[in-house]
Amino acid sequence: MEKRMMRLGHSPDADDAFMFYAIANGKVVSEAIDFEHVIEDIQSLNKRAMAAELEVTAISAHGYLSVQDRYRILSCGASMGKGYGPIVVAREKISDLGGKTVAVPGKLTTAYLLLSLYADNFIPVEVPFDKIMDKVLEGEADAGLLIHEGQLTYEETGLELLFDLGEMWAEETDLPMPLGLNVLRRDVPRGLDAEVLRVHRESIEYALSNKKEALDYAMRFGRGMSEDTGEKFVLMYVNEWTKDLGESGTWALKYLFEKARAKGIIAESPMLDILCE
Repeated sequence: MEKRMMRLGHSPDADDAFMFYAIANGKVVSEAIDFEHVIEDIQSLNKRAMAAELEVTAISAHGYLSVQDRYRILSCGASMGKGYGPIVVAREKISDLGGKTVAVPGKLTTAYLLLSLYADNFIPVEVPFDKIMDKVLEGEADAGLLIHEGQLTYEETGLELLFDLGEMWAEETDLPMPLGLNVLRRDVPRGLDAEVLRVHRESIEYALSNKKEALDYAMRFGRGMSEDTGEKFVLMYVNEWTKDLGESGTWALKYLFEKARAKGIIAESPMLDILCE
């Protein structure tokens, strides 16, 4: 049988590299599919998903709103955290973001949606996620919305924490905070969809069962993080909900979208079409 080539989009981050280590290095293989890894920042992947360019891709939970007619959610591969999440930092304490410029990693990111839920009247400025701290330090933005490892390393630059969206979320609900998803294009035929899900799940399970070798690989994408910080960051976002969304992960997505609908940010909550085993 001739194998089908599929493009697999994920971000150049240690947690994604950890998840996909087994696929990238032949530890988990498919007799039906060869995966071509497309590694780009999450905002770029969101935009590519809007054009339905990739068969399988990581996407912001917020971005799913724009592509639900073209993609299904995989029940594994999600990035969710409990008690932590994106943070807002500045050079000095600011009590109110109203009228302030905030460097954000993209308006399609879930971090931006969350900030819009918890803050009003700020002025968003889209900046590549790994340049946000620089923009704040250089005074080109009043504050910055940090995702990825910036949540753990911002203090090293002397920036001040204004608020932690993960903590604010946890004060409201015991559900995890949903940030990222893996999605599958709807034109992938039945049978192959189940194979994509199997390979993804086994890759995640392999990494969690073989942490040392997967972390060694993931740290190539660590952007200068120490090994201890890298491991902490990876395991913050590769966890029980990554292996399977389950009931709590699904309810977390519903909770997020209902909050956005109630505030008038979105017109209606999406139908969650989740591919399970």
